[in-house]
This record gives sequence, C-alpha cells and structure tokens, in this order.
Amino acid sequence: MVDLRRVYALVFLEHGTRRLHIAGVTAHPTGPWTVQQARNLAVELGIRVDSLRFLLRDRDAKYTESFDAVFKADDIQVMRTAPRSPRMNGHCERVIGTMRREALDHLLIWNETHARQVLDAYARHYNGHRPHQARGQLPPLLQEHPTSMVGLSAHRVLRTRILGGVINEYRYAG
Repeated sequence: MVDLRRVYALVFLEHGTRRLHIAGVTAHPTGPWTVQQARNLAVELGIRVDSLRFLLRDRDAKYTESFDAVFKADDIQVMRTAPRSPRMNGHCERVIGTMRREALDHLLIWNETHARQVLDAYARHYNGHRPHQARGQLPPLLQEHPTSMVGLSAHRVLRTRILGGVINEYRYAG
C-alpha cells in the first residue's frame, strides 16, 4: 500500500569532504524532531565533530534554539542564510537536487521506512563510490585514488546494482 504522503528528510553535508549524512525521515517534521536528529548526528560523528566549525542552515521555524544549542555545545557556530536565498547554501541545495535526479525521481517511495532505506542506500553510494569534481574525482570516504591496474584487458569489470539498478557501481574483479 502506498501512503501518498509527502515525507521530509533532514540532510547534512560536510563542505570540505562532501560527506552526506541522512539524519532522519518523517512525514511530520517538528522542532523537537529536528533537535533529536541533530543530537543523533552529533553522536554519529563522535570525535569527528571537533573538526566542524560552522553549520549553515535556512530560516525554517523547525530549527529552534534547542537545535542550534546542540551544535553550539560542540563549539560549532550556527549561521542562518538570508531570507529567500537558496544560493547561500548552494552545496547542500546541489546535493539535494542530485539525490532527486539520480535516485528519487526514478522510484516510487512507499512510506517513511522505504524513504529512509532508499536515502541510506544513496548516501552509502554517494559517500563511498560517487566521484566528486571538487575532490579530484574522489568519493568522500576515500583519501587517495586506488592504484592503477596493469593489463586491464585481462581483468573483468563487476557491476553492483544499487536501488534495483537505478544506480550502478563498477569495479575491477581481482
């Protein structure tokens, strides 16, 4: 059964590494929900949270003082974009558009649980395999390019289907 309800996802993007975090998915985002997602992200990041200096967010009323306080507790400066200025957070806007074009536009999302599964699978692909021009074609989780293989014609290429084949990942066997 399809719910036919709009669901919302709270995403965070680390600017320097382009690492994508899907914090949560819900049909009814509220202030307390966003605060809990912020807490969950801080726990997930663990010690890495110390490397973050800024959080750039829009002016939605769901981002309450409690939401900001979660990040301020870790000495992260919270900055709000100017009203009606989506280009001020262009990197995050771009990743949201990329998520839509590469995955969500090709799938029928059944419910919140399915949306979370799809977005988690996409985030794993985005962080672990998808090349990023700003990082010299490296995915966010890689620090250097894999060593090149000699005699590539002797090696087979393996395909991994992501999200039922909406996205394909390729690698050399062997």
